[in-house]
Order: sequence, then C-alpha cells, then structure tokens
Amino acid sequence: MGTADLISPKFVQSEHHERKAWLGVLARSDAREVAARWTALKLEPDFQTLRPPETGLVMVRGRAGGTGDAFNLGEMTATRAVIRLSSGETGVGYVSGRDKRHALTAALADALLQSPDHKQAVMTGLIAPLASARDAARREASRKAAATKVEFFTMVRDRSPKK
Repeated sequence: MGTADLISPKFVQSEHHERKAWLGVLARSDAREVAARWTALKLEPDFQTLRPPETGLVMVRGRAGGTGDAFNLGEMTATRAVIRLSSGETGVGYVSGRDKRHALTAALADALLQSPDHKQAVMTGLIAPLASARDAARREASRKAAATKVEFFTMVRDRSPKK
C-alpha cells in the first residue's frame, strides 16, 4: 500500500469504521467477560497512562419516535481512560457505569488493535468472541420477544347498500 492510499478518504473511512466497531463491542460487553477474555490473552503491554480511569456524567440524547428532533434525555454515568503504548499507539476506553478496570482494559485493547503486531491476536481472542456473544444474546432476546407477539385481525362485514 502506497503513501497515497494511506491518506485517501476511503482508507480513513474504513479504518474509522473498524475502530468505531471494536470500541462499541468493548463498551457494550459485560465487564466480567471482557476481563476474563483479556486475562486469557496473557498480554502485558508496556504503556503509559495519559488519562487515568475517571468516572463522570455524559448527556444522553434521544429522538421522539426515533426520527424527530433530538432532545436531552438525561445523564448517565460513564468511565473513560486513555493510554499510550511504548510503541506509540494511543488507546481510549469509554464504558457506561463506574468500572475503571473495564475502561482501562478497553483502552489497552484499542491501542493494541491499532498495532499491526497485536491486532490479529486481540481481534480473534477478544473482539470476535465478545461480538458473537452479544449477537447471540440479541438473537435470543428477539426470539423471546417474537414468541409473545400477538397478531390481530379484523373481519369486515359487507356494508354495501342492499338492493
């Protein structure tokens, strides 16, 4: 891949979407499952903490009916962390709740996923299993919801004028 390919909008967009996807998987996954899978990877990267895990509030926005104007729904607790590997990659971790270890693990995973040396191992050992577990849980919830679906029908009487 040439230098021109690295700065093309297509490359930047695909890298951005890929990173957004793995950050979403890390943020939405159960903290215990992330910790267990991270421990199983047995990676101990050398890193510097740029922003230690800290908890705060973030504004949650909503839309009336999913398509209306955006409005401030309320606040939720979130924890963030930022680290830099000794090789130079910077990782961020944002998770809902107060779990500082989860945020730090997400930041470490994000940084390692940006490293060509570790990307494949972290993707197959952490991101892929977390994503498939989340998809399975979503399918199960959809299946349970579909089982309670009630279909209504209406019989319409013939109301044409009588001759």
